[in-house]
Amino acid sequence: MKSIQLPLSQPGLYVSVHEVSYRTVGGRDLKALIYRPQGRGPFPAVVCVHGGAWVSGDRTATQGFADLVAACGIVVMAIDFRMAPRDPYPSSLVDINYATRWLKHHAAELSVDPALVGGLGVSSGGHLILLSALRPNDERYASAPLEGQDQADARLAFVVTCSGVLDPLARYRMARENGDRDILACHNAYFGSEAAMAEASPPLILERGEAVDLPPALFFQGGDDPRLPHDTAQRMADLYAAAGGGASAVIYSRTGHALGEWGRPNILDLLQRVSALIGVVAS
Repeated sequence: MKSIQLPLSQPGLYVSVHEVSYRTVGGRDLKALIYRPQGRGPFPAVVCVHGGAWVSGDRTATQGFADLVAACGIVVMAIDFRMAPRDPYPSSLVDINYATRWLKHHAAELSVDPALVGGLGVSSGGHLILLSALRPNDERYASAPLEGQDQADARLAFVVTCSGVLDPLARYRMARENGDRDILACHNAYFGSEAAMAEASPPLILERGEAVDLPPALFFQGGDDPRLPHDTAQRMADLYAAAGGGASAVIYSRTGHALGEWGRPNILDLLQRVSALIGVVAS
């Protein structure tokens, strides 16, 4: 086992938070909140990607959840990134790819083990972080050079999604059947077409047999989530396993889309599973 501080199975560490600007693009500073657990480390870490249907939200959207994750002994980098309608697909993937390399590049000063940088995403952020995990070397996503380094890559050691919109095309079609104009508008603003949704759909990528990276993965979903097709997480896990990756779907019964609806027992179970996953990856 590597000489790192493994995460706890439940929150127990003091967490400090500070803000950084990790990238400037188009005259705009993209900021991140860095949640650091107490101790010398080095710690595993995650790039944390918020939800908001690809059109809203910022680095503060996951702050309560990110604090719990960090209190288990995991450095969390909760990021801002460009969004539609001003910046459609794949602009956010460029920012996430860049943030992953930035975190690895600054690993020493943040007490992070660069070999244990993973990803965590909520709702549409689950789609984005999984897509980034599958395609770390995609020329479009990796198009922004990181000043001062050319060695760190955007590969993720593991990936976790919570209520992830893992198949945007399937969710779009569900919203169309349900007459949900708000969700349809968000999909159209970010992707522009069903063809783009299909191109950026992780399950469809695997069904097409594309060459991808397959880090160990956990896909969490509420059993009564009204905003996702009910088989989203399980279908993704099954396809991931069929492609040769290690993945599990965890479905919490009688829970909805928002993490705030999941309840403390389910959140603690989630944290325990994430800690165990990182322990396996680190060993």
